Amino acid sequence: MNSDDPRSLAVALAYASGDAAPKVVAKGRGLIAKEIVARAREHGVFVHESKELVALLSQVDIDDHIPPELYLAIAELLAWIYRVEKMGLAPPP
Repeated sequence: MNSDDPRSLAVALAYASGDAAPKVVAKGRGLIAKEIVARAREHGVFVHESKELVALLSQVDIDDHIPPELYLAIAELLAWIYRVEKMGLAPPP
């Protein structure tokens, strides 16, 4: 992976009902990023590749909730994922 590859950096989010906002549960570069993406896909978790969004999320510490400035972007992404899952479409490979 080269540094321009969006997969050279990965951030995993988790959201549970009742949480104030999603939280960062894993993040890493290079081989760690590749492993985060691989494990997500193995478990059927949707992987969204947005270099800009990942760069912003990578600034959040692990176990911290995302900042309010990112609520709208993440809410739109979660709503889109929900619609995709409701239609029965599998996560992309």
